[in-house]
Amino acid sequence: MVLSARTRRGFLTGSSLEDQDRILPPGATETSIQNCSGCGACVDACPTKIISIRAGIPLVNFRHGECTFCGKCAERCPENVFPAGLAGGFAHSAAIGDGCLALNYVDCQACRDSCPAGAIRFRPRLGGPFVPELDAQACTGCGACIAVCPADAIAMKPRHREAAHV
Repeated sequence: MVLSARTRRGFLTGSSLEDQDRILPPGATETSIQNCSGCGACVDACPTKIISIRAGIPLVNFRHGECTFCGKCAERCPENVFPAGLAGGFAHSAAIGDGCLALNYVDCQACRDSCPAGAIRFRPRLGGPFVPELDAQACTGCGACIAVCPADAIAMKPRHREAAHV
């Protein structure tokens, strides 16, 4: 699915929302989202206003804020879109790209300051500002780091789960 909205920052950096993967609300799955009627109850219930209906399904846009995992979207949903509630959480974690200001010798730690899970830490670097390190295991995928990044250098990537050995 392709989103057509563009941001000014995206235009200037050559990226857009079209580049972002489709992010479903926490607890929703590719299978359960087929139960969605597009009523918008989850949109109205979201206190941070990060959920919108696109092409008849709810999608999350972290450029507007973060997910607090309050569960109001799941509570208000009249269909079986959130079968496990928020227990499933997000199937992604943050990834810091090469456009990060700190990686390019400009002091910035906005992502660290906004991360409620403390998943982003900065380590010292000789001759330059501290550099970010992301603990993917600690990252909840809430998106708090995305809206505050002045370089638009953070995106969500799918979590890779190891296949079980038989």
